[in-house]
Amino acid sequence: MSQIHVEASAVINARPEKIYGILSDYRVGHPAILPKPYFTELTVEEGGQGAGTVMRVRMKVMGVEVAYHLVVSEPEPGRVLVETDEAAGVVTTFTVEPLNGGQQSRVTIATDMRASPGLRGFMEKLMNPPVTRRIYRQELENLAEYVGRS
Repeated sequence: MSQIHVEASAVINARPEKIYGILSDYRVGHPAILPKPYFTELTVEEGGQGAGTVMRVRMKVMGVEVAYHLVVSEPEPGRVLVETDEAAGVVTTFTVEPLNGGQQSRVTIATDMRASPGLRGFMEKLMNPPVTRRIYRQELENLAEYVGRS
């Protein structure tokens, strides 16, 4: 099975710990930055703060609705947050890197997903990266606005 990799990054004028705090808060912070109308639901089933959080997420992109059942891990607490849906073959990583003595942060959202076989997979490889990058750029803009208000 082939993979699709998509990522987007932005420099945000906030300390890494503040950014990471928002990203790892699946009850208030993270839902607040998800781009509408793409993200139609985020329901926390267990936890809600960082590693061990289990949630359902629904997205609607280009008229197609997809549901994910995600488990959150923190391979590098305070720096790397990972959302995994084993069944769907989707792994999204949020990486927060300090810049300028910790006054700014480079935030990267990266997803690796399984491509379907055949023609459908070819179309996914063609269409998914630009659309997903646009969604991630919006999420990063939302994060910058949110951190500026909080």
